[in-house]
Amino acid sequence: EGSIVLGKTNMDEFAMGSSTENSGFKPTKNPIDISRVPGGSSGGSTAAVAAGMAPWAVGSDTGGSIRQPAAFCGVVGFKPTYGAVSRYGLIAMASSLDQIGPITQTVKDAQTVFPYMLGRDKMDATSINIEKNTRDIDPENLKIGIVKEFLEDGLDERLKEKVLEALDVYRGMGASIKEISLPHAPHGLSVYYIIMPSEVSSNLARYDGIRYGKQLDKEEGQDLIGKYLKIRGNNLGEEVKRRVMLGTYTLSAGYYDAYYLKAQKVRQLINQDFLEAFKEVDVIAMPTTPTPPFKFGEKSDDPLQMYLSDVYTVGANLTGMPAISIPVGTIEEDDKKLPAGMQLIAPHKYDFKLLDIAELYEKEITG
Repeated sequence: EGSIVLGKTNMDEFAMGSSTENSGFKPTKNPIDISRVPGGSSGGSTAAVAAGMAPWAVGSDTGGSIRQPAAFCGVVGFKPTYGAVSRYGLIAMASSLDQIGPITQTVKDAQTVFPYMLGRDKMDATSINIEKNTRDIDPENLKIGIVKEFLEDGLDERLKEKVLEALDVYRGMGASIKEISLPHAPHGLSVYYIIMPSEVSSNLARYDGIRYGKQLDKEEGQDLIGKYLKIRGNNLGEEVKRRVMLGTYTLSAGYYDAYYLKAQKVRQLINQDFLEAFKEVDVIAMPTTPTPPFKFGEKSDDPLQMYLSDVYTVGANLTGMPAISIPVGTIEEDDKKLPAGMQLIAPHKYDFKLLDIAELYEKEITG
C-alpha cells in the first residue's frame, strides 16, 4: 500500500518467549528503562515504536506477543480476530493460535493501519473477511465487563489500581461497568501450554537441516537420525527445544488423550465462558500483564515464572477473539515511571468496534 519498510526488528526465536531474551540476536532493551525487558515475543517491534524509531510496526501474537510487550513499553498492541489478517509469509508457530497485528503509538494509528492489513487471502486458508463497521460509539450505551477471577491473587496491586482507574474514566463517560465471571479462564494458561507446544512440535519438525534450516557439512553426517539430533540440538535455542520436547511428549502415544485432547475440551469451555459473558457486555476488560516490566535475568532461569506473564492474554488466542492493550498510566519503581496496560477483548469480528471503544478512553485522557 506504499508504506516504507524501515527494517526488520528483533524477537524471541520462533516467537517463543515473553521477554526477547530468547533471541538469536541478543536481547532487546525496553526504551523506558534499559535495565528491563521490552516483553516478547515481538519485543523489537514494540521497542522501535516506543522509542519513536517508527510510527508503527507489525508483530505476531500467539499467546500475547503483541499485547504483552505493548503493555511493557507503554504503546498500543492490537491482536485482531483469528483469520482477519493473512498469515502468508509468517513462520508457523502454533497454527490455531497465531495472528498478525499492528503495534502503534496510539489507538488512532491502529485504526488507520488495520484496514490495510485485513482481508481474505487465497494463500491463507484460515483467512476471513470482516466488516469494516467503524462508527461512533455512545459511551452511555456501553457495557464493560471486568473479570473478577483476574483481579485476585498474582496481580500487582499497583497495576490493579491503574486498571480500575481506567474503568472509572469509562464510567465517567456514562459507561456501565459490571463484574463478570469467566470460571474456566484461570485454566487458560495450562491449556495454552499444552496446545501451543503440541503445535510447535509439529510445525517445527520441518527445521531439520534437510528441508529447512542450517545444514551440516558432509563430513559431519552419519545416519539420518544422527543428522537430525546434531542439527536440531546445535541450532535450536533452549526455549525452542523445551517447547518442542513438551509438545512431542504431549502428543506421544499414551499421553494424547490425557493432555492434548483434554486441553482442547477445556478450550471449548473457555470459549463458551466468553460467549456467555458477551450476552451481557460489549467488551471485557482485564489487566494485560500481572506485573510491570521486569529486569533482565529476573525470570529467564525460571520458565514457569516467565510463562505466567501470559496469564491474561492467552484467552483471546484460545478463543480467536480480538483484543487490544492500551496504556493506562504509569507506576513508580526504581525512580522510573513504568507503563501499565489494560486489555479489552471483544466478540469475533468486532475488531472495529473494539478499536472504537479503546479510542474513547484515549480521547478522554488526551483531550
